Amino acid sequence: MPLLNYKRFALLVIALMLYNAIYSQIKDDAAIAKMVQEYKSDLRGPYKDIRWFCKDGSFVEPKSSCPEPGGSQRARYKDQVASLAKTNHIYLGQILATTSFEQFWDQSNNQSRIKQYQLEQYLKAIDNGWVNRKAQFYRGAYQAEDEDAWGINFYQWVLSDTTRIKENYFLIRQSGKDVPHAADNNTAQSVRAISKEISDSFIQFMDLRVKLHGQPDLGDIQKVIDFRAKYKTKMPAEVDKKFTLLLKEMEVLYKPIDILDFKSYVKKLPSESTAAKTMNALIENYSKATTSKEHCLLIAFYAQALRSEMSTPLKSSARMALLDASNRMETLINRESTSWVPRTLEEQMLKVVCLAQAAAGFGYLEQWEWQQVERILQIPEGEQISVGALSTYLENAQRTVEWGTAMIRATYQDVIKLFSGFEPMAYGFLDDKVRSSVLLPLGSSVSILGDIFSGQAGFANNVMGINNQSSIRGLNQGYAYGELVVTNLSPEEVEVDGDKIYIFNRPPADLKPVAGIATVTEGNMVSHVQLLARNLGIPNAVLSMDNLNALMPFNGQRVFYAVSNKGTVIIKPESEMTAEEQALFTQKERSEEKITVPVELIELADASVLNLRDVNATHSGKLCGPKAANLGQLKAMFPENVVEGLVIPFSIFRKHFDQKMPEQDATYWTFLNAIFIHAEEMCQEDKKDQEIEKYILNHLETLRNAIKVMPLLPEFQEEFKQKFKEVFGKEIGGVPVFLRSDTNMEDLKDFTGAGLNLTLFNVLDGAKIFQGIKDVWASPYTERSYKWRQRYLLNPENVFPSILVIPSVDADYSGVLITKGVATGKDNDITIAFNRGVGGAVEGQASESWLLNEDHLDELITPAREPEYITIPPTGGTKKQHTTFERRLLSETRLQALKAMAYHLKEKLPSAGMKSPYDVELGFKDDKIWLFQVRPFVENKRAASSEYLRSITPEINNETSIPLKLSLL
Repeated sequence: MPLLNYKRFALLVIALMLYNAIYSQIKDDAAIAKMVQEYKSDLRGPYKDIRWFCKDGSFVEPKSSCPEPGGSQRARYKDQVASLAKTNHIYLGQILATTSFEQFWDQSNNQSRIKQYQLEQYLKAIDNGWVNRKAQFYRGAYQAEDEDAWGINFYQWVLSDTTRIKENYFLIRQSGKDVPHAADNNTAQSVRAISKEISDSFIQFMDLRVKLHGQPDLGDIQKVIDFRAKYKTKMPAEVDKKFTLLLKEMEVLYKPIDILDFKSYVKKLPSESTAAKTMNALIENYSKATTSKEHCLLIAFYAQALRSEMSTPLKSSARMALLDASNRMETLINRESTSWVPRTLEEQMLKVVCLAQAAAGFGYLEQWEWQQVERILQIPEGEQISVGALSTYLENAQRTVEWGTAMIRATYQDVIKLFSGFEPMAYGFLDDKVRSSVLLPLGSSVSILGDIFSGQAGFANNVMGINNQSSIRGLNQGYAYGELVVTNLSPEEVEVDGDKIYIFNRPPADLKPVAGIATVTEGNMVSHVQLLARNLGIPNAVLSMDNLNALMPFNGQRVFYAVSNKGTVIIKPESEMTAEEQALFTQKERSEEKITVPVELIELADASVLNLRDVNATHSGKLCGPKAANLGQLKAMFPENVVEGLVIPFSIFRKHFDQKMPEQDATYWTFLNAIFIHAEEMCQEDKKDQEIEKYILNHLETLRNAIKVMPLLPEFQEEFKQKFKEVFGKEIGGVPVFLRSDTNMEDLKDFTGAGLNLTLFNVLDGAKIFQGIKDVWASPYTERSYKWRQRYLLNPENVFPSILVIPSVDADYSGVLITKGVATGKDNDITIAFNRGVGGAVEGQASESWLLNEDHLDELITPAREPEYITIPPTGGTKKQHTTFERRLLSETRLQALKAMAYHLKEKLPSAGMKSPYDVELGFKDDKIWLFQVRPFVENKRAASSEYLRSITPEINNETSIPLKLSLL
């Protein structure tokens, strides 16, 4: 090879290496945001050029032709855009023609691509084309008829699988609103043909012609009218006549929905099928009905019936007809519901039930969930309803709206989070989906019902004077005073302050101490965050997205916030606080209200690793923390339901702290105590609290980092390996284990400490287990853990961590059981929250929650709305899986098993000195219950007994009757 060729070859290799280096790296949000801004001003947007994409996989110049007929002409993506799809799985300016159905459905990525397409359609609608701002007029980039044809074939494919429909009904139906797939009828063809004739004769119309061909919508009629008026005097008369014809065809294309239009769907159904008969019945009965009320009731009923037909043996084309009919029915009921003005309380309740049924028919609720709703939203027979019954009815109606909005959130939250990092407007997608759905009139109807109840019961919320306050309800009682922070950002993106009151879209998984909190979705009532809030008397409420948006203008104001023991919520400006409310904050909390953790009971003489079987509840706070002590007690009482385990006691931790700390002239123990001795000196010198806290946290960080590199004593390592093999039957590294922090500062009389310290999941490798021990020892010294302890404990520095080591159980379902009604306060009720996989419910997931009461009327509080769950493979580590919601997690059999376990716990644990109620972490593996933890369920007694909190909820007589015919006009 000539030398010149070698040089060229080398340069080519270098160029390819540079290309790969630039385009193969994951892009950060800032880089993607810059790309988006560039494409908005680029005449070609995210596209490079136009090509023919041929059947054989090749592509050729626009003026050339494919080797064989049948290719599609469309734009190619810019190299940056193609690279972004590979590195970040982000797809900009998606063109459907030539995209494979499997890639677009994107099964392995939780259907991300189809959801990204929907989100981009929203961004284009609200931001003048978004990345296609200029490229929407890029002639030939894509053709509406090609996109429609592709969409029809896509839905033929996606609807051919009955399992896929059952698991993803909501997403498939929602995508039908955004993915083009309309049959290319004569009217649509006429619109395109006439617009082409006009642009050929009058070039100024070219941009609108491209719009009509590529992205037609209802707003185009006005655009054409405006264009005609602007250029009427400049165009030939024959061209002006074509505008008349064009507008006539467009009005036909976009005419309002008529029930007789549904006959076109019937033609696509087998004539003798139940689906066809159901559709015909809708058309016939709707045509006979004369009121909006009748129309709404019919749509709701038949929407539910037609949803059931989607999973029956039908061709894909028939299922597509049902899908399109369902979407048009939602548009129809949204329009009709605005004209239905109930005249009585009973009719208002009927409207709520009607719209809830429609929501189920349209997929916002699963079928099994509707069965629960239908039972609890039955309008009572007779002429009266009690205040108590109406209160329960209202609460269940509010939950139904929350379930529906949570379905949208669970479906789209992954792509909203993905896009919001580089495009903040993505946050509005969720709200837009709710507002364009039947949930909007449903939520409005429930709010009206709430106002009726408040008027009859004699109390109401008082939240900054905003509208629709009946959507707000308290979860944890308490009161607070501080700056109000209202945000749509993810809670994990917000640096919280302990003196502020936060209103989030959803609960955070790990929350530092705050003065108060409210969220659009409550997550679940027994998560660690909720239990800490309840424990410390932090006011906590749930509200609607509309409420959050209405409170945005008050962001940054200082407010008073209170939640009563009946769930009444007050948020009002500082200037409107009463003398009684001001007095609540005039003095600091008395120090005697805090707790001193007893350290004199700790036994440090024997630094030996313990078998779980050798500890019990009496060892809590002495040898180890309550997790290990109580689990050892459970092991003795329920040996078949508790795994084997090891306990690393306080004494081993303390012995390691006698080692010299790196880069210090002191041991770990001396360094720790010196921090708080100096902090006390700063306090005596009247240093500011913020300065003292900053000093403590900075030095705790130094300590924490030093613990993580602390050498483990050789004798401890040898003993641990030996005990590991004895108890678990294999050498260390042969059995994956959980490492759970277990301190002396948990499960105290008035402080739970739930979830403050580290738990390591499914660790297999021996070196990682030993490193994990040090990481767990370091975790009590994090900022979050220290701040929670400091808030309630007088000696937060005297923390002693033990560690519970137990083999992993790859649970099918896991969660929390409270042997008390958390919401009802009844000791004989049981509260349960479960998710799929391991670690369910404790981290604030949207769990399947039940109230099991003594009357055996089990009540679904919330269905699961967590799209991901964790599994723990035998090779160690964790793996995330995606799930769907079409089946309930807790069958009747599982609920009864949990009831029985709660009964046995309440029967046996008191003999070990453990008073009820209990907070239990447990799971099912192959329908066998495994117990992982039991602790006291701690509530804030001061908040519960507050005279002020009682005073803000007027006493009501639940037996007071209200006429169902109560006039609302």
